[in-house]
Amino acid sequence: MVATGGLAGWATVRRPRTTAWKAAAVLLIARFTVTEPEPFTTRAHRALELLLAQRGCLRGLLVRSTESAETWVLTVEFASVSAYRKSMSPFEVREHVIPFLAEADAAETAAYEIVLEADPATVRRHTSLLAADAATVRLGEAGGPAEPR
Repeated sequence: MVATGGLAGWATVRRPRTTAWKAAAVLLIARFTVTEPEPFTTRAHRALELLLAQRGCLRGLLVRSTESAETWVLTVEFASVSAYRKSMSPFEVREHVIPFLAEADAAETAAYEIVLEADPATVRRHTSLLAADAATVRLGEAGGPAEPR
């Protein structure tokens, strides 16, 4: 990891890249309502360090709303669904990151698939990761719904 200077004395943590940047397939978005920024940003910094140390974790951002100082968003990009799942498995991640993410506002889902990706030259469509029956089978119904809908 390489630490470089950041705003307000915070270091930006970057993992050295050995290959070209690769587009993310899964995006984790966690929204927080924060009343004490210092301890929160310290914990977020540690969470990003731990996640970015995992294979397949591509990038992380912690941002604060310019309209509401108490609203913060953590985004983390993963190369694949399996990279996302494996990144959440190590003990230190389960010990520090999972409890941190559990404090996020739970009004919406947190993991999203990338559908369209754009840069100045092109817009690229990604193949959906959702199963064909994703809208009909709920969590806990892996073999199919208990009662036909």
